[in-house]
Amino acid sequence: MSTLEIIDLHVSIEDKQILKGVNLVMNTGEIHAIMGPNGTGKSTLSQAIMGHPSYKITQGQVLLDGQDVTEMEVDERARAGLFLAMQYPSEIAGITNAEFMRAAINARRPEDDKISVMNFIKKLDEKMEILNMPEEMAERYLNEGFSGGEKKRNEILQLMMIEPKFAILDEIDSGLDIDALKVVSKGVNLMAGPDFGVLIITHYQRLLNYVHPTFVHVMMDGRIVKSGDASLAKRLEAEGYRGIRDELGLDIHLDEE
Repeated sequence: MSTLEIIDLHVSIEDKQILKGVNLVMNTGEIHAIMGPNGTGKSTLSQAIMGHPSYKITQGQVLLDGQDVTEMEVDERARAGLFLAMQYPSEIAGITNAEFMRAAINARRPEDDKISVMNFIKKLDEKMEILNMPEEMAERYLNEGFSGGEKKRNEILQLMMIEPKFAILDEIDSGLDIDALKVVSKGVNLMAGPDFGVLIITHYQRLLNYVHPTFVHVMMDGRIVKSGDASLAKRLEAEGYRGIRDELGLDIHLDEE
């Protein structure tokens, strides 16, 4: 079992404090979901975990199996077993999907144990079939000219190929129709198991109808203010965030007001 632990995490962007003391412990074998109103720091948390240089950690730690990763570069964190599926993945011309994924897999393996071309192609074909992706997408440049749905499927394909310890899925359901949502959810569910943990950042209950969370956390004003089981997400869908805010006596203005 592996553990990802976030301890009293404070993060600023251009001297504006966004995260104000986030605490969270995840183990492999668990699915965590973070929900919260716009501007509360959900995406900031995902970027800070992965080490985006624009997000400055001013206090706290991110521990992966007890090792502080906050001083690591982004590629070092990826090799250690962290993965981020972004809401708006970048387009990279000149590098095909297949080239990128094989390089990413080999970056996490010893020099004397690189994946063979034959084994890579076999695995790639298998995962693309699961996600209903045409074979030609493997030879297209990374995300170049992809639709929103294709980009999201491609992020899940990368996840299934690289097999990290922990994945952070930042609004992976944004802009997906119901068929694409089911396919993306299928990929995440097939990854679930004792050697894999996932943190899902989402606004909506609908994704959690297909990927069932072990824990649900509510983030407001840069902190996790309430945690519970899957029923908490259903409560949020029915009541919105005002009920939680009022229950906890928080002095927070919500965009919906």
